[in-house]
Amino acid sequence: MQTVTPVPRKAARPRADALRNRERIVTAAREMFVELGPDVPLDDIARRAGVGNATVYRNFPDRDALVREVVCSVMDRTVAAAELALAQTGDAFEALERFVHTAADERISALCPMVQSAFDQHHPDLEASRERCESLIGAIMDRAKAAGQLRSDVDVGDVMIAAAQLSRPPAGTGCDIADRYAHRHLQLFLDGLRAPARSVLPGAALTMEDLRKV
Repeated sequence: MQTVTPVPRKAARPRADALRNRERIVTAAREMFVELGPDVPLDDIARRAGVGNATVYRNFPDRDALVREVVCSVMDRTVAAAELALAQTGDAFEALERFVHTAADERISALCPMVQSAFDQHHPDLEASRERCESLIGAIMDRAKAAGQLRSDVDVGDVMIAAAQLSRPPAGTGCDIADRYAHRHLQLFLDGLRAPARSVLPGAALTMEDLRKV
């Protein structure tokens, strides 16, 4: 008797409406985390997303999973903006500017502290998004230095911490004044990064390794 080897079935792709629901949940969560902080009820997020509570829990079994998805998604979009700028213009400093301003629009400075206080910072998804971000910005800064656009005495950590401090207020503070002038102050900071340097900076350039030790 001949044995028939079963053909492996491909995993079914999520339906288009299921993907749209997931995107709506992540968008609503990002908005509400920024407005109200990380403890906003998931029921309120479901209401803003226009989906049922069961849909939220089907996609994200707990709050940690949702916060992680929100943070990863904003990091990925910010990196994509820098990549697009570099591909369109070939200008490394312009790509760095796009990254910093997009990070402000995405409210990364408000969202990332939630990761540090809420759950495992070493989750594979989070590590992948973080490494992609740090690697790209490091490469862009090296390219800008080689082109004589960026002062030589700064590193990725300098950009990350200054952008976070200057961009927007912490989640839930609702500080309209800081919100209104974020891009103005970020551009002042970026102009100070241009070569040739107008002054000697105190201390050494701040790397990401240095920043993690703080």
